Amino acid sequence: MVRAMFAPFPFAGHELALGQGRALYWPAERALLVADLHLEKASWFAARGQMLPPYDSRDTLERLADAVKATGARRVITLGDNFHDDAGALRLDAHCTGMLEALTRSLDWVWITGNHDEALPRGFGGTIVPELVIGGVILRHEAKRAEAAPELSGHYHPKLRVNVRNRHIARPCAVMSRSHSGAERMILPAFGSLTGGLDAGHPEILGALQPAARIEALMPASGRIARFPLWQAAAQDST
Repeated sequence: MVRAMFAPFPFAGHELALGQGRALYWPAERALLVADLHLEKASWFAARGQMLPPYDSRDTLERLADAVKATGARRVITLGDNFHDDAGALRLDAHCTGMLEALTRSLDWVWITGNHDEALPRGFGGTIVPELVIGGVILRHEAKRAEAAPELSGHYHPKLRVNVRNRHIARPCAVMSRSHSGAERMILPAFGSLTGGLDAGHPEILGALQPAARIEALMPASGRIARFPLWQAAAQDST
């Protein structure tokens, strides 16, 4: 099941696997990484007069629980913007609160904070940190421009837009860069149900991953990683 749902690929000397459900699995660490849950986004909009179906948090947490079960992960690391706003945790209904508490109790859970939830409450369990380093890879919410070390981040909600048989299709994707020195960095797709997305080739995303030799979008497809070139540095003058 893991092989079918998650496609493996090398990253910074490690083997990772990107899932069709927008999660990243790190087998050696038995860790599931998810970015931008944006729990309680619908209720935030509802409070401002834009009524959306109030089921985004439940769907997000159910998909997260399914990914944990499918991979056998023992650790979950979130990459920021876990709630859509600092008060989002207070708006969770009893069912979602119970789901989240059960997940954080049964797993080694690490919350990395983001720009939407800098004041993340501690009542749900787990460890709260601004960033984390595992195996020489920095895990943070937003890519740090000119970062020389391997890095995994979220924040931008990348989506790949392609034309297939005269149809415009947009799918969540990861965006990965490799520098001239070989250092690799990656922006994960948003995991939350109501997260929207920014074009994978948008200047904001390409700029966040500079300096780079090349940048490409990654999508899992039938147990393999499909790669789509987004940007490549101009060839250096040899004269």
